[in-house]
Amino acid sequence: MLGLKLNLEEYLDDARRILSELNRNSVQELTNDLYHAWQQGRVVFVCGNGGAGSTANHFAEDLLKSTLDPGEFENDDARRMKVISLSQNTPSILAWANDEGFEKIFVEQLKNFARPGDVLLAMSGSGNSPNVLKAVDWANAHELMTWGLTGRTGGELAELAERTVQVPSDDMGMIQSVHLLIFHCMLDDLHGRVNGKGRHAQRNELRSSRVASVEKSR
Repeated sequence: MLGLKLNLEEYLDDARRILSELNRNSVQELTNDLYHAWQQGRVVFVCGNGGAGSTANHFAEDLLKSTLDPGEFENDDARRMKVISLSQNTPSILAWANDEGFEKIFVEQLKNFARPGDVLLAMSGSGNSPNVLKAVDWANAHELMTWGLTGRTGGELAELAERTVQVPSDDMGMIQSVHLLIFHCMLDDLHGRVNGKGRHAQRNELRSSRVASVEKSR
């Protein structure tokens, strides 16, 4: 626990260092894969335990609602992100944990919903959560794209997932905080891409211009 030995200024300095060392390319690649999932109508599954489970729920809610432009809320034909948090369904989690063991709480939900081409975002600061690893192992075997979000060493998750975002810290609180920070950054980027806004607006305008030119030439 960094806060036991660091004061606020030192804690924030360490956060800045960690962020400076974060692999930006891996974050961008994850954003790209989520955007492609939206384009292709794939389902994105997220899971994690404890604080990571809370982050999974938070990110799922954000992706479901905040990738959509408010002007499209009443448009039933608007393409929406399809996201399920495996950490959210309390009755299902309790049933599987009580009857078959805690290791199965995520993987058994995947078996109900997942299809080849879907995406699994599995969060574990240590990288060694058995229920997370079991879900990733099953997802790999059934042709899902798997991402592990973890900490410095990555644990077994870094070896098992196809791709990873690893926060360069050994402190669980810092790892989870950075996961949430980058999630919000990815959310904003996805909103811009989906709706042609911000730095993605020009690309959207160019695409619209090309379509108009083709239609005019017909």
